[in-house]
Amino acid sequence: MKRIWLFFVPGLLIGVVLVLAGNKAVKLTSTDKFCNSCHIHPQAEASWKKSLHYETQSGFRAHCVDCHLPPEGQGYLPEKARTGLRDLWSYWFKDSASFNWDAKSKLDYAKGYVFESTCLKCHPNLYPAKLTKEGSNAHLYYDAQVKKGEDIRCINCHLNAGHYDPNYSHKANTGFGQEVLTGEVYTEPAKVEKFESFEEKIPKTGVSFKMIAIPGGTYKIGSPDNEPYRKPDEGPVKEVKISKFFMAEVEVSWSEYLAFYSQTARQGKTAVKTDLNTVTSVDAITGATPPYGQPDQNWGKGKRPVISASYNAALTYCKWLSIVTGKTYRLPTEAEWEYAARSGKETPYFFEGNPKTFVKSKFLSSKKDTTMINRFVVYKENSQAKTQEPSFVLPNPFGLKNMLGNVAEFCSDWYAADTYSKYQGLVTDPKGPSSGTEHVVRGGSYKSGADQVRSASRESTQTQSWLKTDPQSPKSIWWYSDCFYVGFRVVCEYDEKTGGE
Repeated sequence: MKRIWLFFVPGLLIGVVLVLAGNKAVKLTSTDKFCNSCHIHPQAEASWKKSLHYETQSGFRAHCVDCHLPPEGQGYLPEKARTGLRDLWSYWFKDSASFNWDAKSKLDYAKGYVFESTCLKCHPNLYPAKLTKEGSNAHLYYDAQVKKGEDIRCINCHLNAGHYDPNYSHKANTGFGQEVLTGEVYTEPAKVEKFESFEEKIPKTGVSFKMIAIPGGTYKIGSPDNEPYRKPDEGPVKEVKISKFFMAEVEVSWSEYLAFYSQTARQGKTAVKTDLNTVTSVDAITGATPPYGQPDQNWGKGKRPVISASYNAALTYCKWLSIVTGKTYRLPTEAEWEYAARSGKETPYFFEGNPKTFVKSKFLSSKKDTTMINRFVVYKENSQAKTQEPSFVLPNPFGLKNMLGNVAEFCSDWYAADTYSKYQGLVTDPKGPSSGTEHVVRGGSYKSGADQVRSASRESTQTQSWLKTDPQSPKSIWWYSDCFYVGFRVVCEYDEKTGGE
């Protein structure tokens, strides 16, 4: 019996010492100072001290572990161990100067490092007495989406709570679009008398853009079964005939869109959707209301492609542009878009290269030669996690830039996974399904991998998820609150009979 006690008592004492030491170690490694010793990038501490969680009305200050680890008893220690090992690996073997901190602060990345359970622990009451009507509506929407099983989290709307972000706002940006246009002011649009590329001029502005003459022809839409990374909705391959048309050299830029906004915007007025079929004058167009926050994400406007604008906004822009120029501008059909993107090529891209040689992996990225794709495409590996100006890339054989990458582009077609299977024989100028719920989006974007910027790759709008954090009820018809990678490009119809538009 004495021998048992001789082993038990020392063992018990050692266990107590280890537990106490372990608890002390956990506390020491959970301080803000300790966290910042690994997270040495200046944005982390500076943005935290400017956030709503640093100086709160109640006086409580949220610390790193309060947001970036789950509550104690809900996986706290295992997650702390994983986080610690990951941070030590990065600290020892990676250069922090090479990290793209702007990209790491975005919602898609933050979802993996902010726990919903910690938010709800600190904010158990989503309807406090001082909550505004808009806030109550937003939280009711949140509750409804959670009950449906939708992936919506507190940081969808409150990403700036822990680290300040000027792009996230619950107030309308009433000063948006009031930039003063300088330089030459055009009095009339370009005249088109024959089928050749031309420079369009927007009257009453100093804005112009190049339209490329795209010759008609026949091509194979979709991708063959053996194309790397092919998805089922990219087939079956069908032969399609396309009539000649004009297509913008680049996506609609902020300069072009702000010309439309300044002439049609409804500052402070109710958002009303225009019946575009009946509009014949600019004055009859109900333009966009002010956005919330900075729709350009502070990346810059000017020649960069417009982002955050909704599908309805793109349609309205085309109608407005048609009226002010006297031509017929619209979104491209999916068949026109792919024809222009391929520019005579049947390979995955309009340039040489196998997608497998461009798609990087975490372990073999240094062995991949991406020289070719980097010349023509703004995508995940070279975009710096944001859109770029047209000068960043070279044009395709038709003379078009950024058909692949930079921003994905709206097409006029309704999306359907089996669209091509409906085409019988040689189809001329197909326009896709006659009805649907979402529209086709093509080309991939700055956040896409090389596999997603193939000429045949297809996506669709995601209207509900792109409006998750919109604080308005009903949701905006003009601006997406959660989509910053989609824009659009215009085409202009060519009249064979008159030789003009």
